[in-house]
Amino acid sequence: MSILSPTGHLGFTPIERGSFDLGVARGPDAIVADSGSCDIGPQPLGADEPCSPEDWQRHDLELMLLAARRLGVPMIVGSASDSGTDRGVNQYAEIIRGLAQRHGLAPFTLATIYSEVGRDEVARRLRHGTRIAGLDGRADLAPDVLARTDRLVAVMGVEPLVHALDQGADVVIAGRSSDSCIFAAPAIRAGFPEAAAYYLGKVLECASFAAEPFMGKESIIGTVTRDAVTVTAMHPGQRCTVASVASHAMYERANPFFEHVAGGVLDMTDCRYEQVDERTTRVTGFTFRRDAIYRIKLEGAGKVGERAVAIAGIRDPYTIRNIDAVVGWARAKVGERWGEPGARYQLYYHLYGRDGVMGPWEPERTVGHELCVVVEAVAPRWEDAEIICALGTRNLFYARLPEVKGTAGTAALMMDEVLRGKPGYEWTVNHVLPLADPLELCTIKTEVVGA
Repeated sequence: MSILSPTGHLGFTPIERGSFDLGVARGPDAIVADSGSCDIGPQPLGADEPCSPEDWQRHDLELMLLAARRLGVPMIVGSASDSGTDRGVNQYAEIIRGLAQRHGLAPFTLATIYSEVGRDEVARRLRHGTRIAGLDGRADLAPDVLARTDRLVAVMGVEPLVHALDQGADVVIAGRSSDSCIFAAPAIRAGFPEAAAYYLGKVLECASFAAEPFMGKESIIGTVTRDAVTVTAMHPGQRCTVASVASHAMYERANPFFEHVAGGVLDMTDCRYEQVDERTTRVTGFTFRRDAIYRIKLEGAGKVGERAVAIAGIRDPYTIRNIDAVVGWARAKVGERWGEPGARYQLYYHLYGRDGVMGPWEPERTVGHELCVVVEAVAPRWEDAEIICALGTRNLFYARLPEVKGTAGTAALMMDEVLRGKPGYEWTVNHVLPLADPLELCTIKTEVVGA
């Protein structure tokens, strides 16, 4: 069984048409794409809005839909519209209906899978003694954390997707889904072992990120047998090599050998990689272990406040050498008027040119000849965030350093204004919930679409 993966995040930027068409010409058995990610931060989930323009999303859905209907194979999209909320599922379903009408497509079955979870439902389970364990060092979910959560989604495994395909779905638009599970589901339904199916999903989830040289948004094809997975780059200038495929298996992993999904874990410890031809790699040796208790991941986000942003540049070598003292001065001047950061406000200084990307995890602290300082303030009211951000930025000019004798050489503003950002959100829920039935938090609907 072969599956075409055209993009690692549908709609984030448009799919590249050339390699997609080459992949379609190979006659895959399904066309599958993920459309969501935690990489975009908690704001799209908390605010329930997409981070991608609908025109780009429609472009990608149209390419996939027309190709899948022409081939007569399933089309599956997971984590609809970036965060996989019910709004996102409804948005994509409406786009599919519109495209079917516009192109006069023959009738087909559209399945929608909803996985947004009400806060009351989670609270009910907590009251009944269900332990909702935290991930990555978080404490178990507590009522006060749940109370400041605006929206939650359950990250579905393969079972809802398999169920939708069993109901005759030709096109599946799913809510928040495990990236690898949307690819594994049709393979598991077709009878392939879970280990091979989940590895197929792992290697296809980000499309051409598993190939070299780097080219985003290009298509790849994965083929599964009972004991092996082969993956081939579709762009003529790309190759799926032992190095590129093995490195992608380690991508975004706390442990490079394990991929945890709802119901079990894919173990890649003993994987063997073999170069089949110039653009294809074959993988064997994976195993899959079922968990004793079936758990799904819950993701939740809550609003922290309104955000204000300002940008300053610093080039003076002495000021750069003392940048921590400069920032300390600016923070202190804000603190004199607003008190210590906390419930009233939060204030951040992002120092691009030193550690603006990685922050405290930056191993190389060498500073160049200039710094960009992005000042970010968050407060319950926009008016307060704006004032705090302005105060925290302008005081970069006035930091009192021992050897400064004049007014020149401090900071330069890119613009003399404070910019209004989208509201600030935080991840409140990153926990696992035990389920008696893998389908119990999902709602699956089917309808016939087309002329």
